[in-house]
Amino acid sequence: MSDQPTTETKGRLAGKVAIITGAASGFGEGMARRFAKEGAKVVVADLNLEGAEKVASEIGGLAVGVDVTKSADVDKMVEGALSLGGLDILINNAGFTHRNQPMLEVDEDTFDRIFAVNVKAIFLAARRVVPFMEEQGGGVIINTASTAGLRPRPGLVWYNSSKGAAISMTKSMAVELAPKQIRVNALCPVAGPTGMLHLFMGEDTPQKRAQFESSIPIGRLSSPQDMANAALYLASDEANFITGVALEVDGGRCI
Repeated sequence: MSDQPTTETKGRLAGKVAIITGAASGFGEGMARRFAKEGAKVVVADLNLEGAEKVASEIGGLAVGVDVTKSADVDKMVEGALSLGGLDILINNAGFTHRNQPMLEVDEDTFDRIFAVNVKAIFLAARRVVPFMEEQGGGVIINTASTAGLRPRPGLVWYNSSKGAAISMTKSMAVELAPKQIRVNALCPVAGPTGMLHLFMGEDTPQKRAQFESSIPIGRLSSPQDMANAALYLASDEANFITGVALEVDGGRCI
């Protein structure tokens, strides 16, 4: 069954064009499906082109194979958005991490990849997207950060640090771009059932999940729907006075 909005239901993002990176699965897929239901035309950008094509075919979007750490690929996804009629929303959602382990056991290549995907990608996308949004009179950028950037714990030192950088970038961008009517916010989810969950926990077992869930006051992991709902609000006109926020989508984890 298609997730495309009907003509009768225009939705809160009707007429908007959105790029969502890492949208072939997990949080990004949840956002892509929700945004399409709310009337947006969605560029489903992901390193996994086959997965992106599957999601795009089901929501009426456009799939683009993208390595967010490469300028040429970022250009390609922006061109895809423009082919749909413009670019109103950019969600830098693609992420990478290392396994939960002592900080000195993480190798240099893994460290470089973490900062390339989680930090450099925001820089590359901004260079391409901000001039277009400025020319059209505004836009929305949302960066997927993490509770790890707000309440860092041992075992994920370099991942925590990259997400702390993403939060600082979000706030800095928000201040600089506000006069251009470009809003920039971050989402800070607690861990959820994505492809990286087993790395965050060291291993994905019922016992580990129960232990992790017990540290979240609401008592469960985050879900793609939780992230999609939060992203929808920040992307919508309802949040037109909200910028520079690192929104905790965490069931109380950061308290």
